[in-house]
Amino acid sequence: MIRELKTFVAVAREGTFAAAGQKIGLTQAAVSAQMQRLEAELGFALFDRTGRSARLNAMGQETLEQATELIRLYANLGSRHAGPRATVPVSIGAIASAQRLLLAEALTSLHKQSPDCRTRVIPGLSMALLNLVDAGEIDMAIVIRPPFALQSDLRWTTLAHEPFRLLVPRHVEGSDWAELLSSQPFVRYDRASFGGRQVDRFLRAAHLSVQEICELDELDAIVRLVANGLGVALVPQTATHRRWPAAVRAIDLGRHTFHRDIGLVHRSSRNLTGSASLLAQLVCAAYSGSL
Repeated sequence: MIRELKTFVAVAREGTFAAAGQKIGLTQAAVSAQMQRLEAELGFALFDRTGRSARLNAMGQETLEQATELIRLYANLGSRHAGPRATVPVSIGAIASAQRLLLAEALTSLHKQSPDCRTRVIPGLSMALLNLVDAGEIDMAIVIRPPFALQSDLRWTTLAHEPFRLLVPRHVEGSDWAELLSSQPFVRYDRASFGGRQVDRFLRAAHLSVQEICELDELDAIVRLVANGLGVALVPQTATHRRWPAAVRAIDLGRHTFHRDIGLVHRSSRNLTGSASLLAQLVCAAYSGSL
């Protein structure tokens, strides 16, 4: 299987079976045959095949790290200078707003305390990241709390309780949030995300009809669109938005304020490696301000 694993690593690096074949001296057909044998042996697909490209899927990404380590160990069989045993990689999923500041601080602390540790951050929407944790494909994830109960073997730790505000361009007058939502163009937080669904439920509960002109998931982009005067938006006040840009005003929703909970989800602590457990602690410390 070592031969197939070496070919697999070449395909992952080169991006196509043909390019990998040229790199290692095999025909495209031979590379394809080896990958089919490898996938049959492993029992799962490694690639999302579209046209001539061979893009690694989630299992392929996981297998690539393991394959690289196996090839290294194989090359060092019998050697007295094989070096220290590699640490188990730690994988953490994170929604976009979590990656910019606090996760970066936690990762910095982890690598300072465990210099040999390897980490991988997987971006995505909360639902997809929850599924990856549940399937055991990643160690943990920072996500928006879903509107349903988690599986019994998953553990949830609340990191932040973020209030939603109505953002309006600075030049737009008025403070009646219902009037502004009804009269101004509306930039919608993507309904495919848990946070976007909260916005949708709020609008329906308030019986408000909005003039939707754009829908997207990236919060920084939504804030920028409001700052550019495109419209108004309902967004959570995240840790990175303690101060809004000068070109926008944030209107408090008063007693109608709703929140999104950001939390860390992972399997039972006994299933976490030492490095993964440390990262979970550091993430919690970063959000509490004690890092």
